[in-house]
Amino acid sequence: MNHDEDPVAIAKAIIDSTLYMVLGTADEAGRPWVSPIYFSASNYNEFYWISSPEAKHSRNLAMHPLISIVIFNSQVPVGEGQAVYISAEAAELTDADLEPGLAVYNGRFPDPARHGVKIIKPEGVRPPALYRLYRAVASEQWILDPGAHPDRRAPVRMPVTG
Repeated sequence: MNHDEDPVAIAKAIIDSTLYMVLGTADEAGRPWVSPIYFSASNYNEFYWISSPEAKHSRNLAMHPLISIVIFNSQVPVGEGQAVYISAEAAELTDADLEPGLAVYNGRFPDPARHGVKIIKPEGVRPPALYRLYRAVASEQWILDPGAHPDRRAPVRMPVTG
């Protein structure tokens, strides 16, 4: 990775090229729990996924909506890894937020079937369906500072777009 590269460009490239994020939640006693989740992103600061409301991470975020996320490529050689680290607030989407959120979730790939992704309709994430749509909105983001050792994080300020 080029050490002079812009942190925003690095973060965007990681988010664009990665199918899964690791979602970090905590239960009622504060015990951490992490889950790999397929995701779609909007403006690099909103992250959408579908999960069962009965999944441990879904139950955790219903109690504690402040979460952490890590997005990274696990296939790069040791010593060349880079990640986007995110602090966010998450919630299940309902009502007016549901259909715009599904448009983001469903719109990640021009050919969803090629990636094993099915187009989800609103009835697929409304009760009594088995799944729900969730969104995390980033409050802070970082990458590993390419010019710093050891492993120092550099803040990433994603531009706000309409």
